[in-house]
Amino acid sequence: MGSNKHPARKARLVKRSRQTRWAPFWTVPKKYGKGRRVHPGRHTAVKRNWRRRKLKV
Repeated sequence: MGSNKHPARKARLVKRSRQTRWAPFWTVPKKYGKGRRVHPGRHTAVKRNWRRRKLKV
């Protein structure tokens, strides 16, 4: 991909990068209870890695 990106395409890429972030740490006790230790990435909306799956935006 070129270094100069169209603003609309850049906005779509930014949205996709936000979706792949881990959920906040405080959502773990809220969802599973106080005693359960779970990684916040387990209940993230979209699981994607730049090597495994391409975006097609």
